Amino acid sequence: MLLGSRRPDDRKDLGLPVASLNETAAHAEVLVNATPGTVSVELLHSIGAPALAGTVLIDVGVGLSDDFTELSHPNSSLGEQIQKAFPLTPVVKTLCTMDSTVMTAPDGLDGPSTVFLSGDDTEAKRTTGRLLTDLGWPPSSQLDIGGISTARGQEHFALLFIGIAGGLGSHSFNINVVTRPSV
Repeated sequence: MLLGSRRPDDRKDLGLPVASLNETAAHAEVLVNATPGTVSVELLHSIGAPALAGTVLIDVGVGLSDDFTELSHPNSSLGEQIQKAFPLTPVVKTLCTMDSTVMTAPDGLDGPSTVFLSGDDTEAKRTTGRLLTDLGWPPSSQLDIGGISTARGQEHFALLFIGIAGGLGSHSFNINVVTRPSV
């Protein structure tokens, strides 16, 4: 595993190797975009479309205003904008409906919860699903909600997430899609 950073020299204390964004992209089979959603497309352009072509890009970013009251992509999603800007890069939106502590430790919650996948490339979603399983998200908790346009729902959940976090006094929670039992 290699972590990419805009300032790799400032990130030597993470316990994993850290390299520049370009160096990381050059060696990656899968990239994770965990940058602020308001700058993600610009940062990816600095790497360049040729370097990203064919590499699965898992997007967990959400673009929010500085005061966290508005989305920077109200009629779209960051995932869609990345996919449009980099058509040869299969983009999968996931893990953006929860706090980072839940992303990597879903078993720390009181019960089961749901992680969503949005993307146009079936194989990229399979790859992402396997990585989610490695993080502790069993296939039964993974819900493929469709193409990259469904990333809007995931990203728009950010505003509700902020409200729920305020009501709970905590960011360590997630949602679970509960269905009616089959008859």
